[in-house]
Amino acid sequence: MKNPLWLAVACLAASLPIHAETFKPIELKDQELASLRGRYVMPGRIVSFGIVMSSTWQNAKGDVIGATSTMQVQQSTIRPQFYVSMIDEKATGSSSAPAATPGTGSVTGGGGLNTTEGVTQVVRAAGDNNTAYNNVDINVTKANQAPVAQPQGQALAAGQTLTGENGAGALSVSASGVGVQFNINASNNQGSSVQRLAQGGLMQNSTLLGNGNRVNNLTSLNVVMRESVPTAASLNGSLDQLKGLRTFGY
Repeated sequence: MKNPLWLAVACLAASLPIHAETFKPIELKDQELASLRGRYVMPGRIVSFGIVMSSTWQNAKGDVIGATSTMQVQQSTIRPQFYVSMIDEKATGSSSAPAATPGTGSVTGGGGLNTTEGVTQVVRAAGDNNTAYNNVDINVTKANQAPVAQPQGQALAAGQTLTGENGAGALSVSASGVGVQFNINASNNQGSSVQRLAQGGLMQNSTLLGNGNRVNNLTSLNVVMRESVPTAASLNGSLDQLKGLRTFGY
């Protein structure tokens, strides 16, 4: 009567070495690790680090509302600073062009979008003949000196909000302890757009409720790296510059 039980135990014991061999860790070679994501560079090799963000909304009539924000960090930078240039363009051509028809579409859900991590790109449309474009560029170049960049636009201080408005809608650009955010609320219930860089993540979210709109959310990360081996002094200087970004929530 006990033979079937002993037979099952024997089969189980015999199978253990096989399963243990299946889950044996495999050591990766340096060449394989080098091809994986998450590679790093020493801060002393970073000559310059810059961010360019742009959000625009063009309605069916041709009016455009938006803004461009830039920031560049290099060895001579005392404190990281965003500069904002407003975009306010009136429709060209005949002044008798018809106004945009009020949007009648609706979208539901999306409450979880505010809790996403990393890069999130969303387009939700409930109208016709719309164009929405979300894009993130990472550009890495090599040089021994940082490119000469003259700040353009108005400095955006922490806790400050810059606003603008025209026929296309209302715009706000704000900086807080968690990052920088662009908000566009289009006129005539055409929709809204949000672009936010904060807490190690990027959100690009466009909702279109009307017709004939063109929406763009663009972010470009630009890094300049040097070939020469950095000294200990340059390492400390670069680390101090990058630490300054923590106060902005990045």
